[in-house]
Amino acid sequence: MFNKIIKSFKYGSYKISIEIGEIARQATSSVLVSIEDTVILATVVSCKDPTSTYNFFPLTVDYIEKAYAAGRIPGSFFKREGKPSERETIISRLIDRPIRPLFPEGYLNEIQIVVYVLSVNPQIDPDIASIIGVSTALSISELPFLGPLGVAKVGYIDGKYILNPTTEQLKKSHLDLLVAGTEKAIITVESESKQLPEDIILNAIIFGHEKMKIAINAINELVQNVGQKKVNWDPIVKDKTLISKIINISEHKIRKAYQIKNKQIRDLTFKNISKDIYSSLIDNENLTIDINDINCILYDLESKIIRKQILDKGLRIDNRGVNDIRPISIRTGILPRTHGSSLFTRGDTQALVVATLGTSRDEQKIDALMGEFTDSFMLHYNMPPFATGDIGRIGVPKRREIGHGRLAKRALLPVLPNNNKFNYSIRLVSEITESNGSSSMASVCGGCLALLDAGVPISEHVAGIAMGLIKDGEKVVILSDILGDEDRCGDMDFKVAGTVNGITALQMDIKIFGITYDIIQIALYKAKKGLSYILEKMKTEVPKCKNELSKFAPRLITIKIDPSKIRDVIGKGGSTIRTLTEETGTQIDINDEGIITIASFNSVSGQEAKRRIEKLTESVQIGKVYTGIVLRLFDFGAIIRILSGKDGLLHISQISSKRVNIITDFLKENQKVRVKVLGIDDRGRIKLSMIY
Repeated sequence: MFNKIIKSFKYGSYKISIEIGEIARQATSSVLVSIEDTVILATVVSCKDPTSTYNFFPLTVDYIEKAYAAGRIPGSFFKREGKPSERETIISRLIDRPIRPLFPEGYLNEIQIVVYVLSVNPQIDPDIASIIGVSTALSISELPFLGPLGVAKVGYIDGKYILNPTTEQLKKSHLDLLVAGTEKAIITVESESKQLPEDIILNAIIFGHEKMKIAINAINELVQNVGQKKVNWDPIVKDKTLISKIINISEHKIRKAYQIKNKQIRDLTFKNISKDIYSSLIDNENLTIDINDINCILYDLESKIIRKQILDKGLRIDNRGVNDIRPISIRTGILPRTHGSSLFTRGDTQALVVATLGTSRDEQKIDALMGEFTDSFMLHYNMPPFATGDIGRIGVPKRREIGHGRLAKRALLPVLPNNNKFNYSIRLVSEITESNGSSSMASVCGGCLALLDAGVPISEHVAGIAMGLIKDGEKVVILSDILGDEDRCGDMDFKVAGTVNGITALQMDIKIFGITYDIIQIALYKAKKGLSYILEKMKTEVPKCKNELSKFAPRLITIKIDPSKIRDVIGKGGSTIRTLTEETGTQIDINDEGIITIASFNSVSGQEAKRRIEKLTESVQIGKVYTGIVLRLFDFGAIIRILSGKDGLLHISQISSKRVNIITDFLKENQKVRVKVLGIDDRGRIKLSMIY
């Protein structure tokens, strides 16, 4: 019934199995990939005919984690998987970015790729298996995919590179880098690192690219055995006469428009050129044509003009040199009631970043497939339509917004203080108020400045820069701090974030078939110079974090108590801690190790709560004098409460140096008395003597 084929190979310390022919046979192609106990199903479905209404490649990638993969039932009201999580969105993008450039230009057949995570080993992330599965499914299909695509994850522990590290190994690693590419070239890089120098990052990329050829060779062997013949296809033929006519009408206008330095005026000029051509062709020549077709032709023309100017003359749209950074403006503390804020402007790109400090109760609780955890650092990126002068819908974050926020978060994580030094939850929100290239890197710069303004003691300043590439044969020009049009018409978007000590995050996307190690090396070198310039500007404006937190930020006081005394603070049914929080107006959190965090909005309340907790949990010390209260009187002595929950016996013989016959002659119930602790016996009973 099934024509099942299995290909297995060793990849790092794991065995990978690729299985074809049993599951999802009605898809264009499907593949089951297993790495130890992590199993994914990758499926590809393609339309047979191109869709002429698209002026872009209609590729959709959906990575979906199934709760049953971890032996769990979803926690939602409906008890089924809901909207994609942030992680699912990130991995969907991670799969999409390296495969998209491997389809030929002009291919417009709609393709949907769906990846299901069917089983998961908590130590093995499904991301590597997913990309290998998609690469295999596309390679054995009839689609004109220019793969196979390989992928490798690289860690760096004790000066050594680790191929495809486990989840536990990544906790010790100074690097978490994923590189994808073909046998001959690199296409994407994504990494988070702890301020590593450029040469270590470059060698990690080379290491991963060399190792991924193991997976590429395995996929090639499968293609030889079961691969389908690639379909013959032709791009949708456009009317060459019409194209020539539009170019003749518009070329000089576009060249003139690119001399306009103001982005808003330049964009409006391009729109008017398109409208004028459309009206001219409709009214004067009675042609039937869609304005989208005109825009596609004009886009190709714009791209050629921009690229030729840069390659031949080194001339950029805004007259900068290829290594120049746009003018930078920095303001901090611009929002009076927030805990920290900054406005970072670089050319026509601007990020308003706001920092908010919270307590442990504000940590984000994440119900992830590979285990639940809490996150005390959140970074959210928003780009409304007005940032580019457009009108559009505002709603849930799009994939791009989630991806950019994740990249900026990765860049800042390595410099954050640990919880022992700064026990706050932190939320950064980057509102992109203007956009013309690399708003994610503006979010990194603005995020760093907002943290400093909030008084967060980060270890170093962090900046970010986007590098571009224009390549035509042997001609190569690398651009620093690219504009939106240079990104749109260029061949690379290489985002680099770091400190003076090294790189903290990377993200590289290639729009051509791939690039060489030399290009990456030069881009990293130029990025380092650009980062140094930006960091100097940031340090000049904001040399260090504020000495004091905003008066609107909560104050945190942390104390450590004996875990056995936690019950004394909580009280029966929570009565003691409830009374404490209500009377002092504070928020009190206790963990199992006896660490108590007191949050308050004024120092007086916090100190009062601390004093009362210390009194509740104070240990009795032999030889110390206490002021206690007489609880009960007996013929043989009195019970004195010297501390909360701590009572001692004042024997009648210890009340006075003279003989005491009637105790009520010396003591009354509820009377305050000074007593000294004589000792504590093996059963914990406290012996007291009277002090006058």
